[in-house]
Amino acid sequence: MTTLSNLKAPRGSSRPRKRVGRGQGSGLGKTAGRGGKGQKARSGNMHFGGFEGGQMPLQRRLPKFGFKNPFRKEFAIVNVVDLTRFPAGAVVDPEALTQAGLVGKLMSGIKILGDGALDRALTVRAHRFTRSAKEKIEQAGGKAEVI
Repeated sequence: MTTLSNLKAPRGSSRPRKRVGRGQGSGLGKTAGRGGKGQKARSGNMHFGGFEGGQMPLQRRLPKFGFKNPFRKEFAIVNVVDLTRFPAGAVVDPEALTQAGLVGKLMSGIKILGDGALDRALTVRAHRFTRSAKEKIEQAGGKAEVI
């Protein structure tokens, strides 16, 4: 039975070190086991991970820093339920939303999402509306105007 006190490496798992270039009689003289000519026969070659045979390696093909998509638009998000802060009949535009503290930075504009319920008629002016948000605003008797 094998226990921690009598562990042994399996037969053939550890081999003696290859001593290359020690004369023809050793079997690894002259070319030192590298064969004839060619890229693999030369010294100082292919000794690092990521070598792709002379092709431009992946780590050099990729950009050093992050990619920022210039066409992507990020919108400041406001839910319909947040519009209940405003009195009935009020005009809710980007300035009113920033004054109320609902929007910090405008970014590409404001998008109204349909989360929650609205119980008063408001005129909401924003850059984008979800379908459900538009329906809820109109059901409450208000207007959803795209800027």
